[in-house]
Amino acid sequence: MADTTAPGAAARTPVDSRWLACRDLKPDAVADLYCFAHAGGSAGEFLRWSDRLPGVRVLGLQMPGRAPRQDEPPFTRMTELVRALVTEVEFGPGPFAFFGHSLGGLVAHEVARTLRNAGRPLPERLFVSSILPPPVSAARPVHGLPPDALLAEIERRWGALPPVVHEDEDLRALVLGYFRADMEIAETHDFVAGPPLDLPVTTFIGDEEDGDLRGWATHTRGPFTHHTLRGGHFHFRDPGTQRDLLRIVHQAMTADR
Repeated sequence: MADTTAPGAAARTPVDSRWLACRDLKPDAVADLYCFAHAGGSAGEFLRWSDRLPGVRVLGLQMPGRAPRQDEPPFTRMTELVRALVTEVEFGPGPFAFFGHSLGGLVAHEVARTLRNAGRPLPERLFVSSILPPPVSAARPVHGLPPDALLAEIERRWGALPPVVHEDEDLRALVLGYFRADMEIAETHDFVAGPPLDLPVTTFIGDEEDGDLRGWATHTRGPFTHHTLRGGHFHFRDPGTQRDLLRIVHQAMTADR
C-alpha cells in the first residue's frame, strides 16, 4: 500500500511490509508510533489508538504465526525475532517512537539497541508498559507445559480467556500456540548488558500490578518518567485509562512540533 506525504509533514515510510499494519495512513502525521504486542497479542490491539493520537501514525508490528501471517512459523528466540525486524522493517525515516506492552516492551528495547549498534536512526522515545527491566528472570519457565497446564498458567497470570477459547478445540490450540511461542521468547532471552540508550524512556504500570518499573531508568541516559495508571496488567483496555495513557504518549510525541 503506497503512502503519501503532505507538505510540511514528516517523511513517511510506505506501509507495504507484511510486518506492518496501519488503520489510518495520516499523510499529514508528524511522527510514527510503532507498537509491539504482549505475549499472545497482535497488531490489531493498538490500531484504534490512531483516533486518539492526532498527528501520529500508529503502526502495529505483525508477527509471523498469527493472522494474516498464520502460515508462517512463529519466532521462539529473541535474537532471531529482533534480527528479522531490524533487517526487514524500515523504521523511520521521519520521527518515530516505540511502544511495547509486556513482552513487547522487551522486544522494542532490543530492537532499539540493535538499531543503535548498526548506526541506524533511533526512536525518539521508548514507551514501556507492564514489564520489569531486563534482565527478566523466568524463575519457573512454563512454555513447555502441556496444553491444560499452560492454559491454566496463562489465566492465572493475566485473567480468563474468552469462553470460546475453551469451547473450540481448534481455536484453543491456535491461541495456546501464540502464547507458547511468545513465552519461549521471554523465558529463553539471554540479555547481554550494554551501554544505556541515548533517548527518553517512559514506563506505565497498572495500580493493581506488582513490580517496580523504575529500574528502566538504568537503561537510558536520557530523561526517565514513570506513570502508574488505573487497572491491572491490561490497564490500557479500560477506556478511561487508555485515554490517560494516550494523552501522555501524544504530548510526548508532538511537543514542539
